Amino acid sequence: MRCPTCERQFEPDQSAALPFCSERCRSIDLGRWLGEDYALPDPRSLDEEQVEEPARNGEE
Repeated sequence: MRCPTCERQFEPDQSAALPFCSERCRSIDLGRWLGEDYALPDPRSLDEEQVEEPARNGEE
């Protein structure tokens, strides 16, 4: 398995911080979320052209 923070290969059964290789990498990831280095897209901020309209009456 590869750690998403440091990209080091590790055995999952040797880490109590899955999916991270260590508590340090887990804390780094949390800090990135709290520092807003990561963000989820807000669908309300997308242009109308980027948003697909739902199918109506089974039509696409």
